[in-house]
Amino acid sequence: MSWLFGLNKGQPEVPPGSSGGGDKPKDKWSNFDPTGLERAAQAAKDLDKSRHAKEALDLARMHEQTTQMEHQSKVKEYEAALEQLKGDQMRIQGEERRKTLNEETKQHQARAQYQDKLARQRYEDQLRQQQALNEENLRKQEESVQKQESMRKATIEHEMELRHKNELLRIEAESKARARVERENADIIREQIRLKAAEHRQTVLESIKTAGTVFGEGFRAFVSDWDKVTATVAGLTLLAVGVYSARNATAVAGRYIEARLGKPSLVRETSRFTVGEAIKHPVKVTAKRLKSKPQDALEGVVLSPSLEERVRDIAIATRNTRQNNGLYRNILMYGPPGTGKTLFAKKLAVHSGMDYAIMTGGDVAPMGRDGVTAMHKVFDWAGTSRRGLLLFVDEADAFLRKRSTEKISEDLRATLNAFLYRTGEQSNKFMLVLASNQPEQFDWAINDRIDEIVNFALPGPEERERLVRLYFDKYVLEPATGGRQRMKLAQFDYGKKCSEIAKRTEGMSGREISKLGVAWQAAAYSSEDGVLTEAMIDARVDDAIKQHIQKMDWLGFHSNII
Repeated sequence: MSWLFGLNKGQPEVPPGSSGGGDKPKDKWSNFDPTGLERAAQAAKDLDKSRHAKEALDLARMHEQTTQMEHQSKVKEYEAALEQLKGDQMRIQGEERRKTLNEETKQHQARAQYQDKLARQRYEDQLRQQQALNEENLRKQEESVQKQESMRKATIEHEMELRHKNELLRIEAESKARARVERENADIIREQIRLKAAEHRQTVLESIKTAGTVFGEGFRAFVSDWDKVTATVAGLTLLAVGVYSARNATAVAGRYIEARLGKPSLVRETSRFTVGEAIKHPVKVTAKRLKSKPQDALEGVVLSPSLEERVRDIAIATRNTRQNNGLYRNILMYGPPGTGKTLFAKKLAVHSGMDYAIMTGGDVAPMGRDGVTAMHKVFDWAGTSRRGLLLFVDEADAFLRKRSTEKISEDLRATLNAFLYRTGEQSNKFMLVLASNQPEQFDWAINDRIDEIVNFALPGPEERERLVRLYFDKYVLEPATGGRQRMKLAQFDYGKKCSEIAKRTEGMSGREISKLGVAWQAAAYSSEDGVLTEAMIDARVDDAIKQHIQKMDWLGFHSNII
């Protein structure tokens, strides 16, 4: 409102630093215009005289109130800003505390993990030290035992040597004394020998004379009495007839017992025991019978899930068939060698509570014309089993070939006809299980007698890993931890190694993998310290893979030639 009071009105602006042309400085009221007060007073008078004076006053009051309210609102906004700032500061402080707590928690966890790692390392070091100490103690014990054994052997050898020397000295002294006595009494001894010989000769002559006299008188008396002669001839005749009859009867009884109780010549392996075995080894036979209690049909057999489910159904059906005295179903198992066909057949028989007998088709052809009789003996023997018999024929395609197209001998054809005759109908006495690698070579009549066909394929990745772990435990871990054998195992990840071997052994059968486990055991036994290392395991796996590839090449070459 400087214009109202006339302050600085009409005065030119003075540049800074200048004194306005005078030497004396001017005070602040030197430029005051008094006319401004006059105009203000005149304006106040005009306002009082105006009819809108009250409204102007109210308006000024309202303007003042509005100004105060704005001032209060600004104060409140300032206070709200302060409160928000305090809240932000508290939130920032809380966030900092949370971060600090999280960081402390992480540090505690890291410290705990580090301490746990140190504790595990100390524990592993203690285990290694304990193992090394145990090995050192075992080595010292072995050395002590060897030293004691060597000392004992040296002591025994020394005692034997002294005893031998004493014995030689004693024999030498006795021989010298005996020779000296014989030299001194040579004449007396010769005279005694001469007298004994003369006496013995006289005794023999008198005995011969007496026997001749007695025999002559008896023979004359026997010949002169015809009743004695007739009775003697009749007795000798009856004795000859009895001996001949007994020999024939014994032969017939022996053949009957052999057909009913003895193991036929075609059967290579059986769970049944013969009468001879029962007489010779009664304890062994009893223990064998006790061990043949029913068990899981797939125990120790590794198959794919689908095949495992199917063969388990067959095992359950066979067991129930035996319990209900039903008719057994004949089974054909085909597939590559070493896939578990023979092992499952044995497990199936034991699971079902049956006896089992194993024969191979390659034994039939060499029997020639005796094959028919041997085949009938097998089925007669099978019919005498009170528990039921599972007859497993391995390599069945060796003699069950097609009669119309295959060139087979007449003896083998007759044996095949006898087999077909004995298996023409299902039986409640025996169950027929055939195994073959080439089932397409079977005679059509054989195919007609098969009720169930099961394909035993090569193991897949999961089955191979199960087989590797099974045989690793059986041939490596158990001997190494059992303590009965001198075998040790180096430290490495066994599970990871088994998984790697399962991936590398693609195309191998279960038998090849089991032989791989035996090879690992042999590698440990052939080493100087008896320790099986990871490198030795890999070397045996490489050899097995090379041999498998070579076998497959031979098989392909043979197939191309055919």
